[in-house]
Amino acid sequence: MGQTRKDRIAAAFGAAAEGYEAHAPVQRYAARAVADLAGLVRLPGGARILEIGCGTGLLTREIGLRWPGATLVATDLAAPMVAQAARGGMVAGTFMVMDGERPVFDEPHFDLILSSLAFQWFDDLAQAIARLVALLRPGGRLIFSTMGAGSFAAWRAAHNACGVQAGVPDYPTLDELRAMLATYADSFAFDETYPVAWGSGRALVAHLKGIGAVVPIPGRGPLSPPALRCVMKAFDTQGGSDAYHVLFGRVTRL
Repeated sequence: MGQTRKDRIAAAFGAAAEGYEAHAPVQRYAARAVADLAGLVRLPGGARILEIGCGTGLLTREIGLRWPGATLVATDLAAPMVAQAARGGMVAGTFMVMDGERPVFDEPHFDLILSSLAFQWFDDLAQAIARLVALLRPGGRLIFSTMGAGSFAAWRAAHNACGVQAGVPDYPTLDELRAMLATYADSFAFDETYPVAWGSGRALVAHLKGIGAVVPIPGRGPLSPPALRCVMKAFDTQGGSDAYHVLFGRVTRL
């Protein structure tokens, strides 16, 4: 049986685990923002926290600082990421490989579910959110960040200038995320933009490889060398800068 897309995603992020954090400044900012939002929540004693897409532990470590007495389950699709988070996080908890879109838990079990920049890899974001909300105890909260539609606009434009399609996924707009969350009585969403001066298309490609974000959207394969050179040149001509557009959401289970 051939590899599924989730298998390829897990393999790509697993290969990047050791050097991930050297390439992840925006991921660090987003993780801290999720933790700051969650820090406004008053948790009960003995609270249970689930983290989806723990990566190397950027958010995991923030959780440990804020709720050292909580019971933590940190999960990721890639086994090397889980191992890295468990080894370097200095956080007590259970670390396990799990597809956050299809959690192994099947009943309300958690007081807080957190995730930073992992949901964009889901096949069906709305259904995944519903499954995770169902795992919350009454009063529990799901708080997450995910990629937004404005991400990598300059990189996409460079592809268009060369007559090719970018492999970057089509992320939701803020309005689309708000529409997904509108079915929940207590929810909200907002966005932030994080500009990054890459300096060159080569540096942007190195960043994406460094964090493991190299699996293209279904139906789009790698560019040919001449096409990639064209895209890099077009991106450099535009100034070599781009941005992460990050959406944040929170849902409370009433």
